[in-house]
Amino acid sequence: MARVVRFYEIGGPEVLKIEQVEVPPPGKGEIQIAVKALGLNRAESMFRSGQYIEHPRLPARNGYEAAGTVTAVGEGVKGFKVGDVVSTIPAFSLNEYGVYGDLVNVPAYAVAHHAASLSWEQAASIWMQYMTAYGALIDIAGLKAGEAVVIPAASSSVGLAAIQIANRVGAIPIALTRGSSKRQALLNAGASEVIVTDEQDLVKEIRGITGGKGARVVFDPVGGPTVAKLVKVMTPSGILFLYGALSPEPTPLPVLEVLGHSLTIRGYILPEITTDPVRLERGKQFVNQGLASGSLKPIIAKTFPFEEIVEAHRYMESNQQVGKIVVTV
Repeated sequence: MARVVRFYEIGGPEVLKIEQVEVPPPGKGEIQIAVKALGLNRAESMFRSGQYIEHPRLPARNGYEAAGTVTAVGEGVKGFKVGDVVSTIPAFSLNEYGVYGDLVNVPAYAVAHHAASLSWEQAASIWMQYMTAYGALIDIAGLKAGEAVVIPAASSSVGLAAIQIANRVGAIPIALTRGSSKRQALLNAGASEVIVTDEQDLVKEIRGITGGKGARVVFDPVGGPTVAKLVKVMTPSGILFLYGALSPEPTPLPVLEVLGHSLTIRGYILPEITTDPVRLERGKQFVNQGLASGSLKPIIAKTFPFEEIVEAHRYMESNQQVGKIVVTV
């Protein structure tokens, strides 16, 4: 028997329930992991509340990221053995698998070895943030040294990962945050510049920072009315990634700016990378090399014990954090 988290109705954090269930042996192509830590993600909050790209099949599991040790290996699995230290990559449907639990089965293709030097908390904080940012900035956009990249919601774990990845390739990360309380933390995290959007003129500031040139790449999980401002500070043939929809307001399409500057406004989700074995392997190498060199280092905002999974979700939805929220098991 093991503890797992399930929910039986769509709703707020309070719908998450810890239950005792029997976990079967791993099936063909699966690995069983004794979980030590979980990394929480906004996608899991949206899935729980019925606002994600897939709708929960109730009763539903949840959770993309876990770190722990291999306890059993299913038929046909190669490259893993009992006792291996591993972490999970968000490369599966939450309706098929969920890692909130003591003991979980996951598909082997969504499991990776990680550096033994990482703590369990750090290991549970790797793949969603770094692979999401890598896929957009490096795999698709080919961000280069000297280029500016604009990063809205920069205090999120993915935003911080984007800052670190931009610095790793010599680009110029311009971080956006709504209030001034997170400004210094973002500078400490490596942002070249921080713009407080509730207090500063976004368009004026970015044009000033870039000497009027603008940014070729914008990496936005928010959408909403600010998109109309973001396209005004993009270079011709620039690309704006929308990888989330945190704004409750409609997202405009500034047609004249898009046409006049040959801009690309592109939807992007992590499975573009994680469901392609070749691109996934390149991403894993990029991330692991960055972790080994120290250019990539997960920032942990706060940890909660497993018994406080509801409180951890409430904290995630408060938007107070700078970095990753981790649950220890």
